[in-house]
Amino acid sequence: MDGERDAIVTSVADDLPVGVWVARAPGGEFLYANKAFAEIMGMGARSDVGRGEYAGPYGIRARDGSVYPEDKMPFVRALVERRTVIVDDIVIHRHDGGKVNIRAQARPVFDDAGTITHVVIAFIDITREALAEAARVESERRLRQMQRMDSIGTLAGGIAHDFNNLLAAVKMMAAVLRRNESDTTKLGYLEQIDQVTDSAAQLTRALLGFARRGKHLASRVSLHDVIVGVATLMRRALDRRIEVVTELGAESGDVVGDFSQLEQVLMNLVVNARDAMPNGGRMTIATRDDAGSVVLEVTDEGTGIDPNVRDRIFEPYVTTKTSAEGGTGLGLATVWGIVENHGGSIVALDAPGSRGTTMRVVFPAAPAGIARAPAKADDKEVVRGSGTVLVVEDERAVRDGVAAALRDLGYRVVCAEDGASAVEIYRERSDIDAVLLDMVMPRMDGRSTYLALRDVRPDVRVVLTTGFALNEEAQRILDLGVRDFIAKPFNVEKLSQVMARAIARSGADEAS
Repeated sequence: MDGERDAIVTSVADDLPVGVWVARAPGGEFLYANKAFAEIMGMGARSDVGRGEYAGPYGIRARDGSVYPEDKMPFVRALVERRTVIVDDIVIHRHDGGKVNIRAQARPVFDDAGTITHVVIAFIDITREALAEAARVESERRLRQMQRMDSIGTLAGGIAHDFNNLLAAVKMMAAVLRRNESDTTKLGYLEQIDQVTDSAAQLTRALLGFARRGKHLASRVSLHDVIVGVATLMRRALDRRIEVVTELGAESGDVVGDFSQLEQVLMNLVVNARDAMPNGGRMTIATRDDAGSVVLEVTDEGTGIDPNVRDRIFEPYVTTKTSAEGGTGLGLATVWGIVENHGGSIVALDAPGSRGTTMRVVFPAAPAGIARAPAKADDKEVVRGSGTVLVVEDERAVRDGVAAALRDLGYRVVCAEDGASAVEIYRERSDIDAVLLDMVMPRMDGRSTYLALRDVRPDVRVVLTTGFALNEEAQRILDLGVRDFIAKPFNVEKLSQVMARAIARSGADEAS
């Protein structure tokens, strides 16, 4: 009868979807294991393994990959605690390379005297559950990071906007003083002021790039063209101990974006990879296609990312470099903003082999019908003009500087410090040929002001200006009929060209 009962129990146990393992107490000598145990573990139970030596032979690890402590094993805990215990932080590293997350329920078996004679452990494969939980945790982490980045981006964009206003005022005043100055020493100082404001403007552009407050030009760009150009330059400029390898696996590598901004992304990633390999190594720039996207990866064999800053590397002013090494902390912040603004994503990964870092950028592939952008000439000509311009600007320093520059270019200038005043002036004066309108103002913003000006005269000629650069809100105003756009801080050459176009259009419309 006992034999028949044991056969039935064994048959039933073998058909269970749960792994079952039985060992004698207290030494842990193996007694029985069912088929599901072998399937989960990737191997059959071992009769040569006992208490205190489970981890190595069975590949038992903690979730962080470390060897699971023998004194925390389910068998040992059931003996020590004299009760059923549940352990769900075990990962089996199978000999075939697979990994299985396990929930183990260990139950001690007592004899009539209360002595533990055996321990029965049920092993449940919870890999799907563990992966789902890990994905949820990662999703929440990414959401928190995005929320933090959005908050920082809003702050950075506001700071950049205010700085651009200040820089615009300085640049205009310096330009006016330079055109009327004959002293070579003073001219040298004014030239230096202009150069300093240009350098400062580069920083604000970087902040706006991070804040996603600038709009890229929507044209077809080949990432392969970007890579070839950057790689060619870097092979000449980098330490000869650094080998730059390109693996252009994507079919075309075409995306929709701005060539110069994408070039800036790659340059930043390449420079970071270089800095991570002070003793040289291999840098790989690769592309591949992935479900309607183009993947760009820059992989180095360097020191990896400091764990203390890993979750914050895309925040502005977070850097592991010293100021002497040129670390501003805006490089990856700018990269993040440009990538996000192009509808893409970026993530830092450990490189294969646990050495170095892979920066992975994913862009949507360019759809059919998007043409390449034509080349643009860099025109430095100053165009003098005539006519009356209404300058609408709430910042007095900017207003005065722009007004002075326009007068110097030959225009008559009327100023308004807000939208309401601008509309009243425009209603009272019929001699205004064009309006230079700030987009961001308190109470009555640029859009509302433009619509009110258009109600007075539908043919109003408006040039929009803002310290945020061309963004979605600016584009919406342009779509309403605003004729041109100029980003702060602008130089006199750019201002002269834009206003000359606006006045010329006004005259052409009147003649027609």
